[in-house]
Amino acid sequence: MSGRRVLIVATQGTGGNDERRIRELLSAFDPEIFPFHRQSKWESFRELRRRLRGGSYDLVVMEGSGLAGGLALLTSGVRYVLSSGDAFGPFLAARAPLAAPLWNWYERRMCRNAAGFIGWSPYLVGRALTFGAPRGCTAAGWAPFEWTEAELLEGRRQVRRALGLSESQIVYGIAGGLDWNARAGYSYGWELVEARKLVARDDVKVVIVGDGSGRPHLERLAAERLGRDVFLTGFVDRAKLPAYLAAFDVASLPQTLDAVGSFRYTTKLSEYGAAGLPVVCGKLPVAYDMDTGSYWRLPGETPWGQTYVRALAALMDRTNSQEIETRRQKVNRRPECFDKRSQIERVTSFVRDLLEN
Repeated sequence: MSGRRVLIVATQGTGGNDERRIRELLSAFDPEIFPFHRQSKWESFRELRRRLRGGSYDLVVMEGSGLAGGLALLTSGVRYVLSSGDAFGPFLAARAPLAAPLWNWYERRMCRNAAGFIGWSPYLVGRALTFGAPRGCTAAGWAPFEWTEAELLEGRRQVRRALGLSESQIVYGIAGGLDWNARAGYSYGWELVEARKLVARDDVKVVIVGDGSGRPHLERLAAERLGRDVFLTGFVDRAKLPAYLAAFDVASLPQTLDAVGSFRYTTKLSEYGAAGLPVVCGKLPVAYDMDTGSYWRLPGETPWGQTYVRALAALMDRTNSQEIETRRQKVNRRPECFDKRSQIERVTSFVRDLLEN
């Protein structure tokens, strides 16, 4: 829209996936990008507040829930839209429990003062509206690749060959950042390694794609199974990720059944779906709303709890290739909620309406 100035702030950090996401969602407005640096977030706070006070932006859109970015918006008096993939009060409180009242106040204040809210799930939009956001819309994200079935099959062959895995072996996998949560003693993939230790059969393997502080913990947990039953690939370039996903038979979605995990859609779902993968997860809202017959739902409140781990191990022990293929055939590879074009159109209409009144 000519004559309208829109600024984007992604508190995950400049050049990151969140910034790319919101830039594409708002591409119709030719937005300016504020270079937010997480390594010096309070310097970024000061620079952002200076720019907001000196500029004449019609709207600022913040992707993420970072305190430095949020406080800059709240103290600058600008009109802003908040976009988030988390119920960020509980998310931040999980990292710093003693400050939980502050984080809950912050989430409510950010929602109440916003001109609108863009949620990565409809559950988050409802939460924001309850907290006082006057308007909202949903943009759940999308898979950053479109591979044909033949390309996925070839990628599967190449990755399995590189890892020393045969086509007859059943692979449970996960892809994502392996950030170690010291309080829970957990990172992505922990549930797969722990469950695999309880499985008697030799043809079940675990592949964990990604890197981070949790990797050495997972290596110690796997112990003598590392490189035999459990494979940690380390960082994989985004362009090669579809091939690694295609090497899986079942994808893990280890979200907690609480005020953080229950509100989420994760981009993993769009990526797993595009790769044609059935999913194993907890009894989450999304696991009912998105299920087309391709989900296994396990009991347990957390993926690091013994109830969940034992149920996952039992699934690994009993599941055969035929059942997996049956569920794979039911995967909705391109659900409307993960369609990139329709999300851009929705957000464009939403922001245009905010700019007009």
